[in-house]
Amino acid sequence: MTGPSLTIIVPVHNEAGFMGPALKEMRGQLDAVSTAYRTILVENGSTDATYAEALAIARADERTDVVRLPAADYGLAIRTGMEAAGDEGWLVVFDIDYFSGAFAASVVEQAARTDVVIGSKRAAGSMDRRPWIRRLATRVFNFLLRTIAGSGVSDTHGMKAIRASVARDLLPHVLLTKDLFDTELLLRAERAGYRITEVPVVVEEMREARSSLIRRVPRTLRGLMVLRRTLREEGA
Repeated sequence: MTGPSLTIIVPVHNEAGFMGPALKEMRGQLDAVSTAYRTILVENGSTDATYAEALAIARADERTDVVRLPAADYGLAIRTGMEAAGDEGWLVVFDIDYFSGAFAASVVEQAARTDVVIGSKRAAGSMDRRPWIRRLATRVFNFLLRTIAGSGVSDTHGMKAIRASVARDLLPHVLLTKDLFDTELLLRAERAGYRITEVPVVVEEMREARSSLIRRVPRTLRGLMVLRRTLREEGA
């Protein structure tokens, strides 16, 4: 194997039945990338058989570990996976229904000259095949991110990778969980001067979206305002 080691962090919530086939596909794509990797499944607040299925998958694959959280919290699940990963190599965040071996290969390719790699739906060359309403939501969120937080990053939701040592430096300062944990993490990386590379991605949903945009919008707006106030108070 060549290239840096990757730890793939996958939050899972109520994914019984879907998780096994999806992970098989993910492993097939990752096996084609010339680098060592391991997977951390972070089960959070599931009410179905997700945890039991995750344990069975881990018993059958020594490269897979399972961490469990009592309540559903996407951002906290990512954070917990990062904290469990250690300080070596790169941490890659995939959703169980949105992952890419091509993105992992981009991380390996870019690793020597950057600290963060973002799979940006807005980057030149990207193909976003989601429904128009979700594409519009991404554009609006990115506009708010630039306006409210002054960020130059084009996309904070989706596939991303961060050098493990950089994550270890930033995590103590990240306050938000749920929808905006990864947004705050990337904003803090940007403001700390870490090198950020955005690469194009192909976005094609494996199933219909499970999260409600109507419920997420007010929660996201409140979170962005809290984040702006926090960063101003810190003098960032």
